[in-house]
Amino acid sequence: MIRAAEIRVIADDGEQLGVMTPEAAIARAEEAGLDLVEVSPAARPPVCRSMDYGRYKYEQKKKANKSKGHAASLKEVKLRPRTDQHDLDFKLKNARRFLMEGDKVKVTVMYRGREMVHREIGRKQLDRVVELIGPIAAVENPPRMEGRFLSMILAPNREAIEKERKAEQRAARAEAEAASPVSPDGAGPQGA
Repeated sequence: MIRAAEIRVIADDGEQLGVMTPEAAIARAEEAGLDLVEVSPAARPPVCRSMDYGRYKYEQKKKANKSKGHAASLKEVKLRPRTDQHDLDFKLKNARRFLMEGDKVKVTVMYRGREMVHREIGRKQLDRVVELIGPIAAVENPPRMEGRFLSMILAPNREAIEKERKAEQRAARAEAEAASPVSPDGAGPQGA
């Protein structure tokens, strides 16, 4: 509810309509199918704007949600000192996906029983993980023992991930171009 005797009105396209009574401004806004919203009540005279208030609120909410972005979470990949190469590759495929999505990855080697005597096997396993994941990850926390678990945390390397994505896109384009046959004269698909 606008209580001032006179208000300054701005149209929805940003044009200054001048100073008028609130009733005239409301009638003008309703003619255009818009709402009259007070944007600066402290000004003399108060400033009001013709706008679609529902759409304005929707866009503000959308903008607020967009600014939050992706919050990096911690994902975990568990291994054993004797994890085989195939199983390691499979688990690292998941770790790679997590890193590409911008999440941190905790790689844990779990020891049981007499395996604790040979901790160096777990360390070698973690060194292989860092080697196989390659440049898309940086070691944030180096390997350390926590009871029967040896773990380290990998953080995504944004620049390397971006290069990797571009390389994948180029490979996909090249594959798509190779899949569509072209006639020897270059006029398009054969038999067309």
